[in-house]
Formats: sequence, structure tokens, C-alpha cells
Amino acid sequence: MTISNDSSHAAQESTLALDGVEVHVRQDGPRSAPVLLLIHGTAASLHSWDLLVPLLTGSHHVIRIDLLGCGGTAAPDGASYAVPDQARLVGAALDRLGVEQAVVVGHSSGGTVATALAEQRPDLVTAVALINTGPHMGAFTVEEIATGPDRSPDLSDEQLRQMLRSGFGATYEIPQVFVDQARTMDLHVYGATSQAVRAYLEERALPDRLAPLGKPLLVIFGEEDRRWRPSSAADYHAVDGATVQMLHGSGHTPIVEDPPGTAAPLLAFAAHHAPQAG
Repeated sequence: MTISNDSSHAAQESTLALDGVEVHVRQDGPRSAPVLLLIHGTAASLHSWDLLVPLLTGSHHVIRIDLLGCGGTAAPDGASYAVPDQARLVGAALDRLGVEQAVVVGHSSGGTVATALAEQRPDLVTAVALINTGPHMGAFTVEEIATGPDRSPDLSDEQLRQMLRSGFGATYEIPQVFVDQARTMDLHVYGATSQAVRAYLEERALPDRLAPLGKPLLVIFGEEDRRWRPSSAADYHAVDGATVQMLHGSGHTPIVEDPPGTAAPLLAFAAHHAPQAG
């Protein structure tokens, strides 16, 4: 479905005060269109989706949210980075924006937050799409990045690119924006988020969480992912009716490496499962 007669297409950024946290949100596309919610991964921000969003806004109201301590969202002392708590914050943001239903899309560890939101708010989440989200810790293939509290600012661009290398295909040239983002990364947030995601996956694998929910599921996975074993994407077939789409030539971040290849199955999925706009 293409919507072109809505005058409210302008991008809008806002900060929402939710549970004592200033949460940064961006909206793109026609406000009368069905909602696609995009949730970024660990140590990233809503700008991770910048190349993909223009391919989605012809038919969808796209909402992006910076998770705790990422991008423009604050990292207050004592905040919980547990996946269910992150999901509750995302749900509260959608409530504040007046969103009643959405297709929820998560990249990498953002897929755990998407899953938790579907668990908590089945009324809100009509369908789930996971992009290079490992189904369980048994599929994880890299060691944790070893960084001290003051290490990242002292590294050269090339050293930072080596840190980030597993997040992209072997031959993909990592854009400078990701290098700059890594240089300013809050390592406390990175560590707390990584531990929270591990705990969530070790408690229960994502296919086991998603199967009883009865939500339509799309899994997109880059065939050259070097963080999560690509063959593990097949584990999501445990969810009745799940669609698994492998992307040839892409690594862990196809939303950057191959936006058109990522957008095509996502748009087809959303066309079947997005709620009708009111």
C-alpha cells in the first residue's frame, strides 16, 4: 500500500520524558500510514537505520527510538539495561506518541527488545521482524570486545575499524560515521547492555519466546554474518509460519550494507501484516 496524499511527511525529532528518562525519538513518513518501529542494536543509535528509512517511508510511518544511553537518549544513574525494562520504555514511548499498533523491527540485539515488547504488549505488536538477531547464545561466534573505560578515545580510526570489523561483511568498507560513533561510545552502557542481552538469551531462546505468541515473524539474515552463525537462522522455523530470508553478500549489518535487499522482504512482510492506519 502506498500513501501519498498525507501532508504530514516531514521528519520530526523529539525528546520524551518517560519514567525519569529523556528518550530521543524520530518519526519519518506519512503519519496516517501503518507504523513500522525500528529498534537498533548494542552500541548503536537510531541513525543506524538512516540508509534504510527512505526506502520505507513511501508506505509507512517509521518511528525510531534511541535506547538507554545511546544516541540522544540519556543514561541516568541506576538505570536498568535489562531487556524487558528496555522494552517497557519503548512501549511507553509508543503510548506517548499515540501509537496503538505497529510492526516491530529489531536489528541485532535490538531484536531481543522487539521480542520482549511482543511478549509484554501483544496488543501493540502486530508482527515481528528480526534482522541478524541471534536466536540463542549458542549461535554467538565472537569474543566480547575487550575495552577499558578510557580506551576507545585513544584508538586510531583503523584500530576502531578492526574493533567493528565483525559487525560487517569481510570486504565491506566501514563508513566513518560508525568509527566516530564507536569513539564516543559509552563503555558502561555497552557493557551493561551486552550483559543484559546475554542474560535474556540464556534465560530462554528467542524462538521459544516467540512461538507461543502467535505473531507473524520475518527473519532476515546476512549470509556472511561473523557475529552470529548464519545457519542458526533456521532455528526460527520453530515458530509456526516464520519466514527466513538469507541475504547473499551481506554481513551482520545488512541495513547498512544492502538497504534495498533488506527493504524488499521487509516491505513485503509489512504489507501483509501491518495494521491498517486509522
